[in-house]
Amino acid sequence: MGTNKLFGTNGIRGLVNKELTVEMAVKVGSSIGTFFKKKNLLLGHDARTSGPMFAKAVAAGLIATGCNVYFAGMAPTPALQYAIKNHCMDGGVIITASHNPPEYNGIKVIWNDGIEIAHEQESEIEKIYFEGKQVSVEWNKLGTKHEFLTVNDEYVEAIKKHVDVSEIAGKKFQVVVDPANSVGSLTAPRLLRELNCKVLTINANIDGTFPGRMPEPRPENLTELATVVKAMGADLGVAFDGDADRAIFVDEKGEIHWGDKTFALIEKEFLIENPNEKIVTPVSSSTLVKDIADAYKGEIVWTKVGSVTVSQTMKAVKAKLGGEENGGVFYGPHQAVRDGAMTTALILEIMAKTGKKLSQLIAEQPQYFIEKGKIECPEDKKDKVLQKLRDQVQGLNISTIDGVKIWFEDKSSILIRPSGTEPIYRLYAEAKSREKARKLVEEYSLKLAKILKTL
Repeated sequence: MGTNKLFGTNGIRGLVNKELTVEMAVKVGSSIGTFFKKKNLLLGHDARTSGPMFAKAVAAGLIATGCNVYFAGMAPTPALQYAIKNHCMDGGVIITASHNPPEYNGIKVIWNDGIEIAHEQESEIEKIYFEGKQVSVEWNKLGTKHEFLTVNDEYVEAIKKHVDVSEIAGKKFQVVVDPANSVGSLTAPRLLRELNCKVLTINANIDGTFPGRMPEPRPENLTELATVVKAMGADLGVAFDGDADRAIFVDEKGEIHWGDKTFALIEKEFLIENPNEKIVTPVSSSTLVKDIADAYKGEIVWTKVGSVTVSQTMKAVKAKLGGEENGGVFYGPHQAVRDGAMTTALILEIMAKTGKKLSQLIAEQPQYFIEKGKIECPEDKKDKVLQKLRDQVQGLNISTIDGVKIWFEDKSSILIRPSGTEPIYRLYAEAKSREKARKLVEEYSLKLAKILKTL
């Protein structure tokens, strides 16, 4: 964590007891409490071994500033976000490192609408933290702590209000759920059973060491899920990340689908019912998302990469739907944040309504091949590289919201952006053939290498 910087692209994160310590968590807690000023805050954590420890530390910091803490225990991030909004809390703190490995943890701060606080508000908390401006109240003005253990129940009920329960129930879907030994197992299997699905789980015992698989639902981590779906003849497989706000799906043939394909299905159904609505998505998303918007009278609002940016943009432009290629879907009528269980219910509803299998629904979409690449680039050269790259591609159809994205006549595209977390440049190419996508990655990796040589 750099000088005077606590927050990264998604909250505060670090290695337990190395970068993120108990002492630091107490200080972060009192900085957050000072920022909120004696308010009612919800606090919860995911399944990591260090969750209870950091929750107690943050709670102590909050109570010292006069904030009242409503402790929700272990729950998915979207369940906690829903409770904050639903119970008119002033805000909340979630102890999670989302998709990071088990030796990490993190702290997310949530506003009263259930959405993570804006970057300007993060800067205010950082200022309090680094300038030592934390408030300590008198002994008789300390905040109080309350148990608040109904969040998971309320969350499951809330999701059911947004889908046709009887339509899904009539299909008796068989679903395999892989919650990565984390909090998704507290809500998703139950939601699916209440939708009359036959539920089979793998990696569903809570275990903060994540023995089943790494918590990021990437295709290479989901081979076991794909095998089970196929072997059982199930209708669907779904995998969540560590805090269950993202969902990646496996079709009945055992094919694992990246997030923009399933998001595009939800987008299509949404636009058929709500034409002329705005769809918020990062520039890293597939052209498929734009194709669907064009075909069904939607308007795409492109953003920088990052879930907080998508949520904040939805809030600003009053959009009801957002999505990311990593399996994050933001369904505004429920809440404008990523929500893995809500996404699962929406996919089942589409399968129920259309009477089609997931493989069939995806095969009907425009098909694109995606290739990814990366090239090392020192932090101090990232901006110069970007400047030179922009100069070289002027005159092409480009977006510079986040790095450089170039769209070509033949529907192929490439996004070149500096990583927010590592000393690298990432390349995401997409085309109607795998070969073309691969060529784009090679061509632009060479361009970047040449630019780096000149610096």
